[in-house]
Amino acid sequence: MSPLPTSFQLNNGVSIPTIGLGTWQAPPVRALGQVAAAVEHALKNGYRHIDAALIYQNENEVGDGIKASGVARKDIFVTSKLWNTRHDDVEGCLNDTLKSLGTDYVDLYLIHWPVRLVANEGSALFPVNPDGTRAVDKSWDMSKTWTSMEALLATGKVKAIGVCNWSIPYLEKLKQTWKVVPAVNQVELHPFCPQHDLVEWCRAEGILMEAYCPLGSTNSPLLGDPEVGAIAEKHGVSPATVLISYQINRGCVVLPKSVSTARIDSNLKAIALDQSDMKVLNEMAAKGKQQRVNTPLFGWDLGFDDWYEAQWKEKLANGGYSKWISASA
Repeated sequence: MSPLPTSFQLNNGVSIPTIGLGTWQAPPVRALGQVAAAVEHALKNGYRHIDAALIYQNENEVGDGIKASGVARKDIFVTSKLWNTRHDDVEGCLNDTLKSLGTDYVDLYLIHWPVRLVANEGSALFPVNPDGTRAVDKSWDMSKTWTSMEALLATGKVKAIGVCNWSIPYLEKLKQTWKVVPAVNQVELHPFCPQHDLVEWCRAEGILMEAYCPLGSTNSPLLGDPEVGAIAEKHGVSPATVLISYQINRGCVVLPKSVSTARIDSNLKAIALDQSDMKVLNEMAAKGKQQRVNTPLFGWDLGFDDWYEAQWKEKLANGGYSKWISASA
């Protein structure tokens, strides 16, 4: 088997490392220094890709870690994301991120969710209505946000633009008006939530997929799954290495997250998987293990037909995943 690539090429020719350090759910308290230490350690030990976001509320620390690493900014691929309450202020949100990171550009800027929240006196980040529901602007046209994203390319503040958590219906609608094809769609991807149809659709459009939560999440059954364990034993590696390698083998960037130096180091390892390995991993969801770990309660249809348990159980009952069992045979 050929060695795995260490980078992929975006549809605008920009190179992106296949493995990046995720910073979601990393402690946002700057005084603790955990995020800065994690980023610094990662960069000093081979990482060249950092995935950040304004809503993680730790971009100051990410910037501290980048600076402390001593690695030249030009050698680091940095991603950040537009938060939901800033769809009407795209460049302003980016400017806030750049200030926090201590840089004058990001390599990739993503729309975090295809959902606009309306900030209010209660919160600038997670506003809710008087009845406790999320303050979603259901009338907002996402093409407005994308037009503002496209305009950023001329400013030199971003090298590429893309989306995050976008389903096929949302992408198909955006396609009607986009002038620049998104370079990336970052979504939850792992063997329990492989999103084969979405990966296939994006590949046909030249959109690179990125996997967040590739190991599941805290207490996820993925790492202890016997099928994953058998593949790990076969190759003499950890289950985490199998799950990280799975994404690269299917042509997706992978973004494992950790503030543990040992796990940061081990998460940079990836191996080539053979066809039998990929068949097992590709079929796990279709055989009844479908499960998401990140389903925010926006109270809004995001276009995914497996967002909630009832949806994927209905899809399984109606044979909706069956083609992926035969396709990977």
